[in-house]
Order: sequence, then structure tokens, then C-alpha cells
Amino acid sequence: MLMGEAVRGVIVDHALLQYGTIQPENFKSNGTLSLLRKLLFSNIQTAISYVLPVSAEQVNLLQTMAKLHSFECLPLTASSPDIASREIAQTWSHISGTILYLLPNHDASPKITCTYFSIALDDEVTSAFHNSNRIYMEKLEELPLTICHLNKKAISNDLVTVGYIMKPSREEDFAKRGAFPICPTPNGLMFLPLTFELPISKQLEEVDVILHKATDEIVSIELNSSSESSYQIGYTKGMQELQRHIENHNDCFEVDPLNSIYPVLDRLKIQQLLLGLEDLNVGGRCKVRAPHFLKVNSFDEPDLVQRLHDATLSLPSIVKPQVACGVADAHSMAIVFKVEDFKVLNVPLPAVIQEYVDHSSTLFKFYVLGDRVFHTVKKSMPNADVLIKSSEKNGSKPLLFDSLKSLPTATANQHSEGWDPCLDLALVNKAAERLSKRLGLTIFGFDVVIQEGSGDHVVVDVNYLPSFKEIPDDVAVPAFWDAIKKKVDLKAVK
Repeated sequence: MLMGEAVRGVIVDHALLQYGTIQPENFKSNGTLSLLRKLLFSNIQTAISYVLPVSAEQVNLLQTMAKLHSFECLPLTASSPDIASREIAQTWSHISGTILYLLPNHDASPKITCTYFSIALDDEVTSAFHNSNRIYMEKLEELPLTICHLNKKAISNDLVTVGYIMKPSREEDFAKRGAFPICPTPNGLMFLPLTFELPISKQLEEVDVILHKATDEIVSIELNSSSESSYQIGYTKGMQELQRHIENHNDCFEVDPLNSIYPVLDRLKIQQLLLGLEDLNVGGRCKVRAPHFLKVNSFDEPDLVQRLHDATLSLPSIVKPQVACGVADAHSMAIVFKVEDFKVLNVPLPAVIQEYVDHSSTLFKFYVLGDRVFHTVKKSMPNADVLIKSSEKNGSKPLLFDSLKSLPTATANQHSEGWDPCLDLALVNKAAERLSKRLGLTIFGFDVVIQEGSGDHVVVDVNYLPSFKEIPDDVAVPAFWDAIKKKVDLKAVK
């Protein structure tokens, strides 16, 4: 089949949007409109239609809604598919492909009729309706599923459908950069947004592989005090359903399995894994390593000073909750300057006290996408002497911050003079390969700082499915697609 037969346009009758109760200021947060916006990010022409005559007030409201989301606003003389299809084909004569026209079935079930037809640049406009077919839906949320089904049927059954689930803001960030197209990528992937508004089992019938940011669906994490790395994770009801389906269907697999992301949830476990990087070090060269660290269950331990000494930790040190993500206070951290301040510290327990590394305020962010590794450089926190001077103005009290919102960074005059961090890229690439094998992850990120003086490359953080938005889209997005496709191909030969 020709690529031109893929879905290239969608027109939704305004009655399906239920916009009558929506105020213009809430158009952006409307779920239906957000769903249609995903089509635009896939380069699918999208329009809201209405049948004349319509009041000027209603037209103005529809046009405002359409403009806000970059949709077209399409007036039609009739809603009947035979007339509407001809008018749509005439208006969109520049499009070659399949067009979907969605209408409500008033007081009937199924509630939505989807008429679809193919148009080509050299077709007669009058032929559109004669080549039309119909699909029925109960909910507009079924639209992406319908598009994926039609694309696979029209183009090739060899297309790989990637079902993905993550929080809306993260999904939109990826989609805006073209990472989640519903239309096929050059290497044969289609991305289907999974929704808990529909039965998961029905959606997964169309899915070949699952990509998830499961940490977005965590509601609770309980660490088991009797074990260093045992914890109970509570997911949302929808994620539990997805998890059960994966466990019960051997043919359903993930780009990165849930059990592979569990270590990333636990800062203690990550620190212990990072200790294994010492094997990569060769005498006479700078080395890659974990920061020195210590786990504490209480900040009031009588032997804390001795334990800090035994762990090669000096002050200031950075204190982080052991739970790394998925709960509200996982990113509540502190930099502590005096031992006595541990007793009044308001960081969730258990916690990991971590070495504060002087690193000339330079952070190297690495992104692993399959067998490719990218990095970018960011401004970071100032060296310890600058922090100490700054803290003295506040009585040397602990510096509290949320690492997602208010990470303290150095100003231009707070950078070290006479020392520039020299990145050993070959060494870090070896570390990336080692971490990928140890973690069993395909797509992840980690942060490296280079210690002043020693040149040690210290891995201070590891995370799963990062946004990699600092890397140019024309480089990162194809690498992202290739990483997923290679994982699917590898699974196929096993």
C-alpha cells in the first residue's frame, strides 16, 4: 500500500467537543482538545467543523478555540457524510491520504460515527464519498486507536505500534518535539497514547511494545527497613491494570521492564550500583566513581559523627531522601554545613548523605538512547567555599531546596578560576555501557561532575526515561526511535 493512504486529516464536529460549558480561559486544559492537539504534533491536519447557519457568537467561540490550538475551523453546508466529504475534499485538496470525519449519533449507540475516505492530489472531488467507509466509536478517546488501526491496515502489518503512558505534561513535551507521531516514522514505528479511560486490554490488541514512565503513576512507596533494597510500590488503578496485563501476556513486552526501573527509585540502590564503576578505572588516568555516601534512618544517631568519618564524608554534605522519585517529597533535599544541624533537618527519612563534590559549577548531563550516548553541559551549584560563605549570612543554617524547582546554581563570578573541567568522554561512555547492562535499561540518563583537583568523574544521579530536550530534536528523536526499534527487533529474534 502507498504511504499516502495513511491518515492525514481529521475533522471533528463541534458537537463532540462539549464546549458549551467550557469558558475560553479553560480551552487549553480541556481533555478533548488536548487529544486533538496530539494529531497536530503528528502532522495530521486537524479541524473543528460546524454546519451553517450558526450564530455569530458560536462561530466566534469556535474560532477562538481553534486558533488557540492551531486547528482549522471548517464551515460545512450539511453534516451528511456524502455532502460533507465532498466539501472537505475540496477544501483540503492539497492533502493526499485518508481523511476522518467524526459526527455525533444523537440519542444512539455507538455515540460517534467516523466516516473515512481517501483523497489524492489528482482525484476528482466528487469521488470522495464513493470511496468512504465507516467506523463507530463510543468515546472520542478511541480516535488515536482508530488511526493506528487504519494506518497499519493501509500501509503494512509490519509497522510497530508503541503504546505509551506518562503524565500529560511530559507527554506533551515529547509530542511537541515530534517524538510520538501517530503516523509512521521512517523506521516503521507508530506511537499510540494509552489512556485509562478505555479498557487497557482493548488498546493493547493494537500494541506491539509498551513505553512507560511508570514513576508518573506511583501513589506510594514503602521502604522495608529490614532490607537495604526492598520496597512496596503502590500504583494508580490504571497502572495496576496495565501491570497485570503485562504479567499475564507473554507476548506483551516493554521497552524497559518495570523491574528494571526499580533501582532508579532508590538512591541507596543506585549508589551501590555505581560502586561497580570502579572496575573501569585504569592507573595513571582520571577515574569514574560514585560519590561517597551514607544511609541514615535517623538524623539523631549517637554515632553519626563517626559514621560520617568512616564513610569519608566531610561537611558540607548534600542530604537526599532514599526514595528518588514517584512521591511528593522525593526531591526535598538539603545541604548541611554543621553536624548539629542534622538533628533539626527536615528531609524525609530514610535518607542518603552524599559527598558534596567541588566541580567548578559545571554539570554534564548524559542521555543513553539504546547504543547511542549524548551529553550536554549545564551550569550547576557553586563550590563548597562559596556555599559556606553564603550560609554564614544565614547563621550557617542548612540550605533547603527542591531539586526539581530551586536547585541553587552559581553566578558568573562564583566559578573557580584557573581550573577547567576536562571531560574524558571515552571513560564516561564505558560507564554508560556498564550502567545499561547493570540496570537493564534502554533509555536513561545520568549526571556527572568532575571533581576539582583529582579530575574524578563522579556520577551523582541516574534517572529513567529523561526528556533529553537539551539535545537537538533532529539528532535525539531519530536516536530515540532507533533505540525502541532495535529493542523490538532484538525481542523478535529471541
